[in-house]
Amino acid sequence: MKTLKTLVLLSLTTLAFANKDYDQNLAQSLGADEYGMKTYVMALLKPGPNRDQDKETAQKLQQAHLANIRRLAEKGQLVLAGPFMPNEQDLRGIYIFDVATVEQAKKLTETDPAIKAGRLRMELIPWYGSATLPMINQWHKKNQ
Repeated sequence: MKTLKTLVLLSLTTLAFANKDYDQNLAQSLGADEYGMKTYVMALLKPGPNRDQDKETAQKLQQAHLANIRRLAEKGQLVLAGPFMPNEQDLRGIYIFDVATVEQAKKLTETDPAIKAGRLRMELIPWYGSATLPMINQWHKKNQ
């Protein structure tokens, strides 16, 4: 009887905390775990060892870098990217890749012309965040 009371109490507690907005189909389509989260890889963009390009070359590299960002975002491999404001750590920007491993993210960073030229480098870190993060790009297009 004590076990039955415990089970009933546990069931009522679970119901009390259930998320009424939960969308199981959405969660599954995004690869969410039971917390609505999943693994990504975050990249911190830092100045690279080769920053002595002339102004015109640096500008071309920047344009190619931005084109690569758009390409990765359109493919769904990059869910977030943007520059940092001036800061003491001299961080230039951030990426969040929709991949599960640092090795996968490293292959994607190697497609960046600014990385290839040594103008930028990236520090890659596994990150656990909301599985809905990839939805940002579709909303950003409506706001751009």
